[in-house]
Amino acid sequence: MYLPSTLRELIRWNNARPSLIHARSSSFCGRSRSGRQTGPVRGEDPWTTPDPLGEALHVLRMSGTFYCRSDLTAPWGLDLPPEPQSMWFHVVNAGRCWLEVGGDEPRQLQPGDFALVPHGQGHLLRSEPGAPAPRVDELDYDYASDRYAILRYGGGGAPTSIVCGTVRFGHPAARNLVALLPRAILIEGAPASPSPEADWMHSTLRLIAAEGRELRPGGEAVITRLSDILVIQAVRSWIAGDPAGQTGWLGALQDPRIGRAMSLVHRDPAQPWSVASLARETAMSRSAFAARFTELVGEPVMQYVTRWRMQVALDWLQHDDVPVAVLADRLGYESEAAFSRAFKRTVGISPGAARRSPPETLPETLSA
Repeated sequence: MYLPSTLRELIRWNNARPSLIHARSSSFCGRSRSGRQTGPVRGEDPWTTPDPLGEALHVLRMSGTFYCRSDLTAPWGLDLPPEPQSMWFHVVNAGRCWLEVGGDEPRQLQPGDFALVPHGQGHLLRSEPGAPAPRVDELDYDYASDRYAILRYGGGGAPTSIVCGTVRFGHPAARNLVALLPRAILIEGAPASPSPEADWMHSTLRLIAAEGRELRPGGEAVITRLSDILVIQAVRSWIAGDPAGQTGWLGALQDPRIGRAMSLVHRDPAQPWSVASLARETAMSRSAFAARFTELVGEPVMQYVTRWRMQVALDWLQHDDVPVAVLADRLGYESEAAFSRAFKRTVGISPGAARRSPPETLPETLSA
């Protein structure tokens, strides 16, 4: 098999591959006029409170993953370039290093620490502040497979072992969540107050470290699956522990009534939602619901409904070979022309142009 000659080429090649974890979003659970299921499934209690935050995390499905085990000796440094619509993560197996993400104070990482750079921002890893840091795509690697590489590099001093990875989030609606995350999330290897969740995370980190030290048959698959779970768990931990996770779009999802309305829209975008119908679903008056929704979400109800539909449409256009007319019907529009006008008004380009565009070049107008 041909292997690209540089790490960056290999990452981009993997990111272009179809998702290995490409479950359709739980937004689609009933049926549209075309017969596609888009609303509550048979047997589901329509009054059961949904899990809006869980559904938001669900759209962070991972794809295009690439992993690298780095055996480094001081002094050393790595300049990791930006990867749009991706997340970098780093697990320290042994030794120590410094993480530098622009705009934040450098953070020291110790054995067992898990660091997530959720915006795909370029950043540095160093044995100590000021150590030279060449770009990672200019170094030599041993490729164990097309998705796993081994890097040995440094000046011969104190050793550090790290497993690094890049994962690409596959749903345009994930921008809503990712845009709210900090520049870096750090899960410490030795928390001051252990909890069952922390114990589970650190057991998982130890398993990844063990698999990374000696890539056994099936080890690549183990690292892939566990890393996806760790990314989600790191985001959950940040939401639970940081006040910023309780405000804005995330806070609205956790509000019992507004979160329910948002989940209904997410699950069934084809419904002819109105302020009045969503207010009824949440047992609120129309005026109180509209005011509360705008206060928490940051935009009016119907603007949010339209934008969510266009996020769903963009996902289908990017990942499925669906004719625009069928897509319009699935999302409750009376005609292809009406859908196309709404799409261009919201996204800024036509559905056809969106289908042909690489994800990283799409307009940012759908972000929360």
